[in-house]
Amino acid sequence: MQPGLRLDWHDKIALLALEHPNGIPRLSRVVLGILAEQLNSFESSTTCVGIILTGSERAFCAGAALEEIAALTASETRAFTELGQSTMNYVARFTKPVVAAIRGYCIGGGFDLALACRARVATPDASFAHRGASLGIITGWGGTQRLPRLVGGALASEIFVTGRTILAEEAAQVGLVRQIVQPHDLISAATQIIHRATRPPRSQS
Repeated sequence: MQPGLRLDWHDKIALLALEHPNGIPRLSRVVLGILAEQLNSFESSTTCVGIILTGSERAFCAGAALEEIAALTASETRAFTELGQSTMNYVARFTKPVVAAIRGYCIGGGFDLALACRARVATPDASFAHRGASLGIITGWGGTQRLPRLVGGALASEIFVTGRTILAEEAAQVGLVRQIVQPHDLISAATQIIHRATRPPRSQS
């Protein structure tokens, strides 16, 4: 298995699963490019009403591939940052609902990706963190703007500065995730959110 995305379909909803041989998906330049290409292919499709982004049983996504980042030149690092920014913005502004279905770790750039989605559902073992502060870095992929809108500035600042982990129960309490469900109900819950978002409004009689 190569790092990438697996595509399945659920009743006109595209299910994009981040994959990695070790079971911990990462956002490399290749994966970000594939994600952008897939989104572009769904933009004008009449057979796709929404998208679910998910990962593996162990993790939604553990962020950028640090070993790849370490080998980048200054110009390559800038290009990688801009690629991440543009991809997250594309997700956030996508014309069809994009829902993150989260199991396990949702960290760093993976957290940014989940925040860019219209809604998030998670399993009880999900955990969220931005640990860049311990590495002397901060995310450049929009999380610093999107997280405060969801949980407020004070809590968002604490998460970024301390790098502490937010577990699923707290994530639901503070509005980071919409719903906590068991693993076997995760995709169904995400599907229901998309169907509710795309259902035509009832006509007034």
